[in-house]
Amino acid sequence: QVQLVESGGGLVQAGGSLKLSCIESGRTFSNNPKGWFRQAPGKEREFVAAIGWSDSTYYADSVKGRFTISRDNAKITVYLQMNSLKPEDTTVYYCSRYNSGSYYRDSSYNYWGQGTQVTVSS
Repeated sequence: QVQLVESGGGLVQAGGSLKLSCIESGRTFSNNPKGWFRQAPGKEREFVAAIGWSDSTYYADSVKGRFTISRDNAKITVYLQMNSLKPEDTTVYYCSRYNSGSYYRDSSYNYWGQGTQVTVSS
């Protein structure tokens, strides 16, 4: 069973920074690509960023230039560095493990963490 555990969320003022972490564990550990999504209440889940097989990175237009996705050499932990945060970034952020398909679609991921809340005050 694969487990993904996010951490690092919290409350920050607009313009501030947060760094989210996601650790994968379980018997079937893999170095699959990982993605970050976010979902506000009543809204669809939204792609934020992904890191691919060759550590290529992909970003939503709304976060490009502000957020950076990376992972450690062991590919156990994936990070999302979030800078210049805006109130509209407020929501729950989810880490996910890629399975197949487009990196931008949530249906391409088959394991999800429980999420971590990010709140940006104005």
